[in-house]
Amino acid sequence: MRAGSVPKALVALIIAVVPAVPAQAAAPALKEVMFVGNNWEGTVDVIASRGDFAKLGRINVVPDKSERLWEIYLNPVKLAFYLGVQLGPGEGHDQLVDDMYTTPDGSALVVSRPSFADVVSIDLATGAVRWRFPVSGFRSDHMAVSPDGRAVAVSASTSNTVHVLDIVTGRQLGSFTAGDKPHENVYTDGGRYLWNMSIGEVNTSLDDPSADWTKGDRHITIADTRTFQTVREIDMRPRLDAFGRSDLSDAVRPAVFTPDEKKLYFQVSFFNGLVEYDVPSDRVTRVKELPKNPATSEDRTTWVNDSRHHGLSISPDGGKLCVAGTMDDYATIVDRATLAQGELVPANKPYWATVSGDGLDCVISESGADQVTAISFATGRRVATVPVGDHPQRVRVGHIPTTWTPPRAS
Repeated sequence: MRAGSVPKALVALIIAVVPAVPAQAAAPALKEVMFVGNNWEGTVDVIASRGDFAKLGRINVVPDKSERLWEIYLNPVKLAFYLGVQLGPGEGHDQLVDDMYTTPDGSALVVSRPSFADVVSIDLATGAVRWRFPVSGFRSDHMAVSPDGRAVAVSASTSNTVHVLDIVTGRQLGSFTAGDKPHENVYTDGGRYLWNMSIGEVNTSLDDPSADWTKGDRHITIADTRTFQTVREIDMRPRLDAFGRSDLSDAVRPAVFTPDEKKLYFQVSFFNGLVEYDVPSDRVTRVKELPKNPATSEDRTTWVNDSRHHGLSISPDGGKLCVAGTMDDYATIVDRATLAQGELVPANKPYWATVSGDGLDCVISESGADQVTAISFATGRRVATVPVGDHPQRVRVGHIPTTWTPPRAS
């Protein structure tokens, strides 16, 4: 036998007795869907992301509700803030789901739960909690997912902090300090930067413009997502004043960028309209006032969390804006070039606006009617309405396995 050679009989014996290394399981095929967070109910409805927006199932995102409530009841400080959330932003109800995104493999839904001051990952197959991250302070709020889908940012509204978490493990990657009551989060520059908009105190009755100073420090914080250091702050107060709109609040609410990220459109507290901010020149360039509903009370203290309009999205080509006129009970498509509004589509307390999976429609949540409605960007008209759970707010596009069925626990 030549040196280094192995007899064929011995090779055959080794193959027979050594177990084969199993091949790595292929990732499950995914399909795109929309998730609708039913804030007062603690459930998330899964619907088709385009076409007829058919309902596909429902997920319970508070399977640990009893455990969380016991923790709150046994802690006087937590209980005080929990009741404060009920009486304030919750309008007399628990806020059990605010925002949600799926993990890259579509196996879990990550949810912020304001009343429980946390973020949880819910296994979409079993309905169980995979991980839980208690935020600093006593209330979690809006989130944003990084462009690569691997990180999720959440506003901790009572501690003026933004936490950035690994979306799969729940491990904190970093955090930074924002203004008073951090709210909306938006990633820019391919995920290099994270913009946070703080809205200040929205639960007091000091809603007259003369008392605006009591609302706290409201500004945009821009953080580097590699170092979590603040690279810039933008206070809209002097910019609105320079445009001649000192009457407008500087509390930036929902906000969207154009595809080239050179223009930012946003809503502010108490205003029935939107503001255009030019990023390169750092100035407000246009303000669009939208129609008032004659039936809407002009008593500012009756408007939900200082909102008059709350919900904004932009078509993929950047040509159309979709506005949720929350307290005025309508939604409308606005031409971005001219800022001319289209048909006022009746809606019952629309609370959010999201772009459909195919980019053809704007999907709004009608929190007062427990339904979501799709409006065509092209025609400005309603194309579908789907019933959902109690008080829908955030609507997000995500992915689930093509074989997914709702977990029995939900």
